Amino acid sequence: MRVTLLRHCEVDERYKNCYNGHNDICLSQKGKLQAKEVAKELDELEFDAVFCSDLRRARETLKHSLHAKDAIFSERLREKSWGKHEGLSFDAIIAQGEMEYKDFLQWIEALDGEPHEEYEKRVKEFFFEFLPSLEKENILVVTHAGVIRVLLCLVNNITLEEAFGIKVENGSLTILEVC
Repeated sequence: MRVTLLRHCEVDERYKNCYNGHNDICLSQKGKLQAKEVAKELDELEFDAVFCSDLRRARETLKHSLHAKDAIFSERLREKSWGKHEGLSFDAIIAQGEMEYKDFLQWIEALDGEPHEEYEKRVKEFFFEFLPSLEKENILVVTHAGVIRVLLCLVNNITLEEAFGIKVENGSLTILEVC
């Protein structure tokens, strides 16, 4: 099964480099232009199924594509929830003085919100159980950088820290063969 992953386009400046999680934020003006450009690229491709995070930044990314009419919107494709830390940058969280960074995994677990184990399980079930059950060959998924990186971790058998070191640009496509 071939899965084409599209990371949502650019968000407003105040949300860049923040733990946005389930914040339902919109695209920036640049992001809206990116979405129109990526729609042209998508419209040249054929998909057997289209799925999209139900969050606004993902929906706005897909809306100009012909594939939007076929999309199924799902909260299972949302970014990890960061609870009270949503919308904050790393520096803003550190400045609160409640937490310190020791290492990558400690930090991910220390932040409030959805436990990473549950988040990874949600991603794994969607891509390795639900999608294969559809018996489709070519699927488009519009989602978030974290979801894409967790999937890359699972598919490529790399650490989560290595996966989060992979640059996933706003509006970029990543194509994977998922068994």
